[in-house]
Amino acid sequence: MPRRPHDELRPLAITPHYLLHPEGSALIEWGDTKVICTASIDDKVPPWLNGKGRGWLTAEYDMLPRATTTRNQRDSQRAKPNGRSQEISRLIGRALRAVVDTTGFGERTITIDCDVIQADGGTRTASITGGYVALGLAVRHLIDQEQARKSTLKDHVAAVSLGIVEGQSYLDLDYSLDSRAQVDMNVVMTGSGRLIEVQGTAEQAPFSRDELGALLDLAFAALPRLIAVQKRAIDTPRGPAPIVVRA
Repeated sequence: MPRRPHDELRPLAITPHYLLHPEGSALIEWGDTKVICTASIDDKVPPWLNGKGRGWLTAEYDMLPRATTTRNQRDSQRAKPNGRSQEISRLIGRALRAVVDTTGFGERTITIDCDVIQADGGTRTASITGGYVALGLAVRHLIDQEQARKSTLKDHVAAVSLGIVEGQSYLDLDYSLDSRAQVDMNVVMTGSGRLIEVQGTAEQAPFSRDELGALLDLAFAALPRLIAVQKRAIDTPRGPAPIVVRA
C-alpha cells in the first residue's frame, strides 16, 4: 500500500453531539486514532476561586485498556496514576485555557474529558483538536442559556503531530511512523496562527534549526483545514442521529 505524501493529513472526521448527556461532546477520528471528547459544566469552582467572579477549565485524558495492540491496566488498578495520562491531561488543559476568557462564564467549572478508544499515533493532538469542539459546544450551550458571554472563546485551538523519519519531515504521524521517528514533535496552535505549545524531542540524534522550521511550516500549512472542520462541527445542530463532519 503506497504511503501518503509527507505533507498530507490522515483522513479526519469529527462527529459533534456524539453523546446524549454532556453539554458538549465529539468523537474525533484521525486516521485509525479515535477519541471521545466531552465537556461537562459544573456550577461551582475550586475553593481558591470562590468569590473571584471567574470560572475554571480543566481536562482529563485516559486510554481504554484495549485502545492499543496490548491491554493496558486501568488507573483504578494501579498503585499510582499513570504519569503519561497526567502529563497529557495538563497539556490539554493548558492548550484550551489559552483561548478562554474565564470571566465569560461566571463561577463555573468546565471539565474536558478525552478518552482514547483506539490509538494509532497522535492521541494528544487529536484530544486537543476534538476537545476544542466539545468545549465550543458547551460554551454555545451556556450562551444559549444566557449564562456566558459570546466573547468567552477568544480563538480556536488545534494541534498536530510531526516528525522526521529517515531524514524526511512528516506531518501527522501514525504509529508506524512515530515508532521510527528520529524527531517527534507536537505543535499546538491558535486559529489566528499563534503558538501555544511546541513539544519537540530528538529521539535518536539532534535536529537543526532549519529542520525545526520545516516541521513548523508543515504544521501551519495544515492549520486552516483543522480549523475549518472544527468550525463546521461546532455549527452542526444536534439532530436525531449524529452527523459526521469530514475535513
